[in-house]
Amino acid sequence: MALAARTHPQAELVFAEQCFSEQGHFAGSDTQRTDSFVSLANDPDIDAIWFARGGYGAARIAEAAVQRLNDVAHRKIYLGYSDAGNLLGALYRAGIGQVAHGPMPSDIGRTGGEEAVVRSLDWIVHRLAHTLEPGLVSGQKYAAFNLMTLAMMTGTKLIPDLHGHILIIEEISEYLYAFDRAMFHLCSNLAGQGLAGIRLGGVDDIPETTGHLAKVRKLLSNDGPERMQSPIWDGQKSAIMRKTGLCRSDCCLSEISIAEAAVFLD
Repeated sequence: MALAARTHPQAELVFAEQCFSEQGHFAGSDTQRTDSFVSLANDPDIDAIWFARGGYGAARIAEAAVQRLNDVAHRKIYLGYSDAGNLLGALYRAGIGQVAHGPMPSDIGRTGGEEAVVRSLDWIVHRLAHTLEPGLVSGQKYAAFNLMTLAMMTGTKLIPDLHGHILIIEEISEYLYAFDRAMFHLCSNLAGQGLAGIRLGGVDDIPETTGHLAKVRKLLSNDGPERMQSPIWDGQKSAIMRKTGLCRSDCCLSEISIAEAAVFLD
């Protein structure tokens, strides 16, 4: 919060009390987490929902939570990644809000974390163009997810319609055999669904890393949607923003005035 106060004094961060709850490895019960998210999303005094951490258990609450959102929730920005992608995907599927895949407050403790957090605040508060991944084409639809999260979403009511999208995939701290399984599962399920392409984003901190970049790229060389291999970004910084949806030439240029950004841990 001190960093936000210094770099973005016009923004007020409000941490939900539920963020500090514990039930097993979740931040509170399913009911607590659902009620907290819905309350913040439906609050007209809150302009953005910024997920605090990856969000264990997000898949358990996403469908029920989205069904309870009102018109106010449709006007918000939602930002996070990892397991929070379950909620982001469900929101995008329902046409609710402006969702983006990018750094969270918990990233501040990682190498390059302050820079990553500032980029997220730049997007939430000012919609600055430099926060977005380079090379996005105006008029093209994009979606971005952690591979494991999206692979587990296939076949559920959470996955959005990705027809015509370039899908950007990233992952961190997963063994290559797990990456390979997930890629097979994902591509098998998405084959024939009209993807415009698959682009490899940040893949980092892979156990048993000998030759891992070449191996990861080889995973994207099989038949299926067009694979677009982009540079490997530093996954430890999580500094690149990926906005889900249609890219417009003016999508980063309009400024918004933010009163409060609620931080939610699911």
